[in-house]
Amino acid sequence: QVQLVESGGGLVQAGGSLRLSCAASGRTFSSYIVGWFRQAPGHEREFVGWISWSGGTDYANSVKGRFTISRDIAKNTVYMQMNNLKPEATAVYYCAAEARISITGRREYEYSYWGQGTQVAVSS
Repeated sequence: QVQLVESGGGLVQAGGSLRLSCAASGRTFSSYIVGWFRQAPGHEREFVGWISWSGGTDYANSVKGRFTISRDIAKNTVYMQMNNLKPEATAVYYCAAEARISITGRREYEYSYWGQGTQVAVSS
């Protein structure tokens, strides 16, 4: 079992930055794919990005060039640096982890473990 805890959310003005963290416990997830998703009020949860065990990354087009996912294996933590935030980024952000490597990483159902989410609010 892997337990995930997100942190780092908050209120920021448009154009600002936040860094979210996803800390894992219960098992080292250095070999897992870790994804980030977000869910805005009244919307379905959507893919934001993922990082693989080898450090490879993939991002949704809407955040590419502004969000960066990284991992600190020693700390069993994945980070997502979010720059130049826009009001439409307001959402609850979730991290998820999956041990299988033969996934696209872009679909919710591919992930076995989820955190509880952290709220990000971007004011205009």
